[in-house]
Amino acid sequence: MNRLNPRLLMIGALAGLTATLLVLGADAQPSFSAVLYAASALPILIAGLGWGNVAAIVSIVTAFVLGAIAISPSFALVMTLVTLAPAGWLSHLANLARPASELGGPDHLTAWYPLSDILLHLCALVTVAVIVVGFMIGYGPGLTDQMVDALMDSVKQQEPAFTPDPASIAQTKSLVVLMLPALQGAIWVLMLFAAYYVATRIVTASGSNLRPREDIPSTLRMNRNSIFVFLAGLLACFAGGVPAMIGATLFGAFGAGFLLAGFAALHFRTRGKEWRLPALILCYLASTMVMPILFILVLGLADTRKAIALTPNKDGNASKQPDTKL
Repeated sequence: MNRLNPRLLMIGALAGLTATLLVLGADAQPSFSAVLYAASALPILIAGLGWGNVAAIVSIVTAFVLGAIAISPSFALVMTLVTLAPAGWLSHLANLARPASELGGPDHLTAWYPLSDILLHLCALVTVAVIVVGFMIGYGPGLTDQMVDALMDSVKQQEPAFTPDPASIAQTKSLVVLMLPALQGAIWVLMLFAAYYVATRIVTASGSNLRPREDIPSTLRMNRNSIFVFLAGLLACFAGGVPAMIGATLFGAFGAGFLLAGFAALHFRTRGKEWRLPALILCYLASTMVMPILFILVLGLADTRKAIALTPNKDGNASKQPDTKL
């Protein structure tokens, strides 16, 4: 375990201050709010991936205190639940390792916590965060119905001849109440993983990384048990009421995890092909439509496994050693 020294405290405090400023910037610039909110996870991830758990914890506490002082304790709590705590936990998991011999591998190698399990934890954390925040703001049909009614009124003002069918409005309301948590969970998983990926590149380039950089196209897959959670969320969407909203959140968050795995599998299977670049560009462009993105999702569902990264240990000339054990 890293010692509690002034350098770690300073790094953690600086990371927490940076995260808070990014979140405050997101409030000041609504057009870039999603990007800035996701970017606020970067300082926490960099501190945790590069300097261990102590720096990550100090950064989270610092950001929480600054957020509570600058805005309010409830704002700081939401910020911590949605961004800071998941980032700190991801960095902790990424630094977990154990001798490969304990898993039946060679004695001179170190086995790192599987990326598939890190992605599983990310989906679960985002699901919990969205549910808790939804409870705090009173999310439900009452809130979404008002949003749909306001939208219809706005359309009527622009198009006086517009006369929506009451049945269509009711169907739209029942769809929106499930669609919003699903989209929120999916988008947040994608953005937090993007922040994790950028953070790993930064700490690797600086030489401060505890975990060696791994080949994501070959290792980024979802845990096999994630399929059952994903299917349970899908089935719960038809239950109605609160279970349906929770199921939609599970469906969106874990669906985004399988989508990431599908893109990684796509990168891996096209590796070495002459037509790889145009094919990947077409796939990314087509992913804005329903059918292509479903195909990539199915690709992620079809390839579930646990790939463990192995690197030389101290005797095998490793660059750094983790401060925690798997």
